[in-house]
Amino acid sequence: MCDYSLQSVLSRPAKVSDRLTTRNFGTGTRGFAAPENSTIAVCVLPGTELAFSSEVTVPRTGLLGWKAVTLGHTTAIFRQINKDKPGMHHDALEFPDGQIVLLTELCEGQEAAVLQLPVQPATAAEEEAQKRVAHTG
Repeated sequence: MCDYSLQSVLSRPAKVSDRLTTRNFGTGTRGFAAPENSTIAVCVLPGTELAFSSEVTVPRTGLLGWKAVTLGHTTAIFRQINKDKPGMHHDALEFPDGQIVLLTELCEGQEAAVLQLPVQPATAAEEEAQKRVAHTG
């Protein structure tokens, strides 16, 4: 998915083995940019598994300005949060320790590879079963 503030940006869906880069698109949010063109946002489905080329960093402000803080993880699963709250960022990453960080909070220029896309239901019955699991899990 692409966050609401990226809806006016040219985009495409993520593919397995994509090498994405976090980028500020000038719309009030950061997202993943396509390797073939940094102005194209790559929309990632919830459940997509990502591997970063180095430990993920987020900017933190302090007395002397800002500095990058390392989260200590190189893998994450893409999630969507706050979906019932319009006008809020929804795109997030869940790290192995359970920490969830909005994608827009990541430092710009980090590289991630798409390892695996979520399984998509092949039938209406599978889709309904997936929805039940998502609401009970």
